[in-house]
Amino acid sequence: MAFYRRVGDVPPKRHTQHRTADGGLHHEELVGEEGFSSDSSLLYHTGVPSAIVDATPWELPDQTLTENRPLVPRHLELHRLTSQDWKAVDPVTGRRLVLGNADVRISYVVAGETSSLYRNAVGDECVYVESGTATVETVFGVLEAGQGDYVLIPRATTHRWIPTGSDPLRLYAIEANSHIAPPKRYLSRYGQLLEHAPYCERDLHGPTEPYVVEGSESGGDVEVLVKHRGARGITGTRYVVPTHPFDVVGWDGCLYPYTFNIADFEPITGRVHQPPPVHQVFEGQNFVICNFVPRKVDYHPLAVPVPYYHANVDSDEIMFYCGGNYEARKGSGIAQGSISLHPGGHSHGPQPGAVERSIGAEYFDEMAVMVDTFRPMELGEGGIAAEDDRYAWTWAGRGPAS
Repeated sequence: MAFYRRVGDVPPKRHTQHRTADGGLHHEELVGEEGFSSDSSLLYHTGVPSAIVDATPWELPDQTLTENRPLVPRHLELHRLTSQDWKAVDPVTGRRLVLGNADVRISYVVAGETSSLYRNAVGDECVYVESGTATVETVFGVLEAGQGDYVLIPRATTHRWIPTGSDPLRLYAIEANSHIAPPKRYLSRYGQLLEHAPYCERDLHGPTEPYVVEGSESGGDVEVLVKHRGARGITGTRYVVPTHPFDVVGWDGCLYPYTFNIADFEPITGRVHQPPPVHQVFEGQNFVICNFVPRKVDYHPLAVPVPYYHANVDSDEIMFYCGGNYEARKGSGIAQGSISLHPGGHSHGPQPGAVERSIGAEYFDEMAVMVDTFRPMELGEGGIAAEDDRYAWTWAGRGPAS
């Protein structure tokens, strides 16, 4: 987003000589979106950012997608994907694909091991920290992340995750095939977050100082895993580079990783039930990301606080339940760590009894991250492994086996 930052040592004029202490030149790198036509940053490296000494295929975790057919709503219990040896699981290579389409993929991982150096060259990543804490090292500097943080990582940013503390790190990874940014309606024509936006620049936390690694931890070449586009979809390459990628002494610009905590989102409420766009926090190409946070609810004397039944004509709705008690889904089996998938073409809404129970409520204590997509979502292997196959029949109280 167009929010300028300057970190570390940069020259007074761009594209001019920036010398090291011994008289050599730093290597200037432009990292930019949409060619040279959108947000960018200039990074100053001690090594050559293009240098590689080896490249071999990297086999990604299973990326197979299965059509949602027959077309039914689905309940996925992501905590079932926790491995018994989670302490040895990598937050990047341990991700299991839950749902995906050509625009966005959603993965989940419970991890305790430091990840490899990693670069997603397909699109931006928006990673929600369900629980645990981590240090995220990047070429731009270091971010600290904890429960409730979104970690926004621009496309092709080399980084790694380091879980901290004794609790498992639970990550809900939203990986785009595009860029992820605040909704355009929140921004001025110059990129400032406007007064009606539910958060502002003070809530976005980027790196504050450079992070320079001299040489490598092993003393030799450094390995970087790169996820990128291939002729038949998404694939991977394992680079070996002669100098550590974390060699940036300074940078400035409007493109960089940052964190945003869901608790800093100020909910928009009204006298009657507000539609999902009031909960929006980010958007990508053909999808949006929304927050449902603890909030006062509708205050018209005849208000019905839970959602009305609605048919997703143009989109699939994916709700990740990550805190509190989600009123509309009581009685469905959904709990902390669940996903509900309500596909386009299926009318959905509150579980039986939820409407009556909600009348007179003044406050909802619920936390959820919603992704709405404008192309159908398909099931990844993680989603299939985590499915509760009773959910589709909970509105009727019986299913085909009854």
